Amino acid sequence: MQMTADPVAIARDLVRCRSITPEEGGALSLLQELLAPVGFAVQRTTFAGPGTAPVENLYARIGTDKPNLMFAGHSDVVPPGDEAAWRHPPFAGAIAGEVLYGRGAADMKGAIACFVAAALDHLAANGGKPKKGSISLLITGDEEGVAVNGTVKLLHWAAARGETFDHCVLGEPSNVAAIGDTIKAGRRGSLNGTLIVTGRQGHVAYPERADNPIRGLLTLIAALEAPLDEGSAQFEPSHLEFTSVDVGNQTVNLIPGAARAAFNIRYNDRHSQAALKTLIERRAHAAAAGRVRYAIEWQPSNADVFVTKPGPFTDLAVAAIAEVTGRKPKLSTSGGTSDARFIKNYCPVLEFGLVGATMHQLDEGVPVADLRALTAIYRSIIERYFA
Repeated sequence: MQMTADPVAIARDLVRCRSITPEEGGALSLLQELLAPVGFAVQRTTFAGPGTAPVENLYARIGTDKPNLMFAGHSDVVPPGDEAAWRHPPFAGAIAGEVLYGRGAADMKGAIACFVAAALDHLAANGGKPKKGSISLLITGDEEGVAVNGTVKLLHWAAARGETFDHCVLGEPSNVAAIGDTIKAGRRGSLNGTLIVTGRQGHVAYPERADNPIRGLLTLIAALEAPLDEGSAQFEPSHLEFTSVDVGNQTVNLIPGAARAAFNIRYNDRHSQAALKTLIERRAHAAAAGRVRYAIEWQPSNADVFVTKPGPFTDLAVAAIAEVTGRKPKLSTSGGTSDARFIKNYCPVLEFGLVGATMHQLDEGVPVADLRALTAIYRSIIERYFA
């Protein structure tokens, strides 16, 4: 397949956009300048909500027929930290030793550049329009933030206008060590809570006059840390991890009146959020045995579990990757959350992008060869999808 668009130049120019969440930083304007002249209908929308900053997003589509293949990603990046500590300025888009350096190079401006280049190449080879169906790009500006004014609202906005999607490739940095080693075919859900045990404050010299909540907290922690399941066909076992314990005590001769422990649960497809809360509360009730006064405060979560099970779309992606790299990727469900948790409500979604080894780090970078390889893979996915 002939390649005409340059993913390296597009990635370099995107990296030079200082689009730290929630700032657009010029990244969406750059994409619009690339897409609109070749026939994409480009729409930019800004969403806001109580207590959150406004976020600008982009939706672009070429073609009106089905099937509609969507590529999704985020143009926002995390802060660079101490910019003086970088070998190359984080927003310079420097290329040294055949590596493109900069914040977002791996996560995930590089992948955006690759699927834009792949789409442009496909259009150029087919008279300026998709071979069949439609290609859509959905780009958010707050994936690295609270993720409330980006993909979730952009999808709702698109659906309200009659947009439908058949399949999606999300360009998150899915690979572990080399391009083509891993597809993210699912993600665990994430749920946060705080366990609060109430006692009675008192002097440590007179423990009989007090009720130390730390003992009860330790009892409940032990009960809640027990295994939640044995895993499922696509997922490792769910697990609960305590991440903070606090009694707010400033002195050593005072028995505290309350003790708190924050926890996070990463859960698989054997649970829903409601069922998981019921399970945890049942365990706490049994462990408390009427002797420990406690409460559990649950935080709202939009990080539900999802899985795209093996099938024709997965086989197509695996074949495209093998064609370019010679590798058969592992179908993984490990790692944290992503915007795929929203996209899965509209169509099957797979995550495949660059190698994630340097994401969010100083000197984040991606080899130029990986950008070209990923573009070839995306191009092969498009060609196979519309074959």
